[in-house]
Amino acid sequence: MKRILLPLALFMMTATAFAQDWPNLKKYEAANQEVLASATRPRAVFMGNSITEGWWQQRPEFFEKNGFVGRGIGGQTTPQMLIRFTPDVLDLKPEVVVILAGTNDIAGNTGPSTVKMITDNLAAMAQLAKANGVKVVLSSILPVKEYPWKKEADAVGMIAQVNAWMKQYAAEQGFIYLDYFPAMADKEQGLKKEYSGDGVHPNLKGYAVMEPLVLQAVQKALQ
Repeated sequence: MKRILLPLALFMMTATAFAQDWPNLKKYEAANQEVLASATRPRAVFMGNSITEGWWQQRPEFFEKNGFVGRGIGGQTTPQMLIRFTPDVLDLKPEVVVILAGTNDIAGNTGPSTVKMITDNLAAMAQLAKANGVKVVLSSILPVKEYPWKKEADAVGMIAQVNAWMKQYAAEQGFIYLDYFPAMADKEQGLKKEYSGDGVHPNLKGYAVMEPLVLQAVQKALQ
């Protein structure tokens, strides 16, 4: 009986902890305090999911030399990012925010999401940044043909819809739209095999393609 109850108890404790900090506000709490204590304003904060988290973890030198701060959390969706947008972005007073989000919403990581639900959250983050004097870079969702953990999702179709909205919204609002598709998509609108091991997350070759593009976008936002 104990061997049955103990795993169940651990599961319940984990589930309760997740429910209490659904957006994972604790993850960067200490790191944010270090940024604030340094009195150095970040050039840009990158808000995102595992793609952003993996980027700064694998390429810390790229972030450090350019004055960039990574605030990605694996598995997150746009509603979670919206909740932590103030402590993880606005409170750090960056010049620019680079938002790369939405792919996990399409994969249903925190429940079913429509295109409007995703774009509403992206718009809310962008408007919060604008209201606080932070320049906005809206990044296209990276190409995905199929999510390994959610094969039935309409990856290609929904990504295309969200990206089309972002491009138009950025033009209307004076934001920068960063389009990764021309450099990273294959003929089937998926991520090129040489840039990813699972068709979703970039490898170092993929990040090498993304880096000059994001540098250009940040510079353009600052002009």
